Amino acid sequence: MDALSDVLRVIHLKGGIFLKAVFTAPWCVSTQLRAEDCGLMLDGAEQLMLFHYVVEGRLMAQTPNGPPVQIEAGEVVILPHNHQHLLGSHLELAPVATKNIVQNSRDGGLHTIHHGGGGEQTRFVCGFLGCDRMSGNPLLDALPPLLRFDTRQGSVGAWMRSSVEFAAQEITSGRAGSETMLAKLSELLFVEAIRHYIEDAPDAQTGWLAGLKDPFVSRALSLLHGRVAGEWTVDELGREVGLSRSALADRFTRLIGEPPMRYLARWRIRVAANRLRNSEASLAQVAEEVGYESEAAFNRAFKRNFGVPPATWRRSLSASKSTLVRGG
Repeated sequence: MDALSDVLRVIHLKGGIFLKAVFTAPWCVSTQLRAEDCGLMLDGAEQLMLFHYVVEGRLMAQTPNGPPVQIEAGEVVILPHNHQHLLGSHLELAPVATKNIVQNSRDGGLHTIHHGGGGEQTRFVCGFLGCDRMSGNPLLDALPPLLRFDTRQGSVGAWMRSSVEFAAQEITSGRAGSETMLAKLSELLFVEAIRHYIEDAPDAQTGWLAGLKDPFVSRALSLLHGRVAGEWTVDELGREVGLSRSALADRFTRLIGEPPMRYLARWRIRVAANRLRNSEASLAQVAEEVGYESEAAFNRAFKRNFGVPPATWRRSLSASKSTLVRGG
């Protein structure tokens, strides 16, 4: 299994489209995704990401401390960290909060916004991506505040563009299965945007995504993620990827920011947390699945990362879920 697919599997990515907007110049809004915006489609996701797909016209987008970026029809802008941000034809205008102008759907369809001064029209749809919150997630930690994806380029982009626009029309019509279609398309769009970001990254860039672009480090990551419980050493990993021990260690550390075995130890704990969260497996079973020889060693490693033993962490998670179910 490649590392990107494994991380996406562990975080339980889910998505959907919840709003269609029509703005006319001049306009400027301030927005940030809220759990209530996604409604039942959120399905327990703890970490939220927002995206906007421009169907017609153009808009300017700006995150805190970031430069303004123009997004045109056929482009997607993704906010991986769900920062509050500005959208508009003119960002120097006093922004209006989107929560004050959105018209909530009463029939389970898309929410809508119609707003602006009557000039040039911009139409776009807004979607969400949710996942399990996971401290130290290598993918989300590596993503910039704003991620762009141009669906006008390449055959995959053309297919994605037509599919998203068709699906947005489908949910408006209320046809059965539209919500599921939009969820899967949102997830595919996110993955494709990441793949393009990796491919377009400069060679000098470092970080987890840069590691996926490097043939040796990418292979090493795939091996570690594919056999997370394996009794790996840097020597063995180097032989598998075709580099000496020292060359691999230097290359891996320079790009990823930590040595291979430290990365593996952290990922094992993240996988274990996912199993504790989403299964009834015993602590001993989880420890074995992620490569610990004893439950005691697993307890020590887990506590170093999360501050509490795994049993305590699991109980607190269950208590939080019970409170949410009761509406407390």
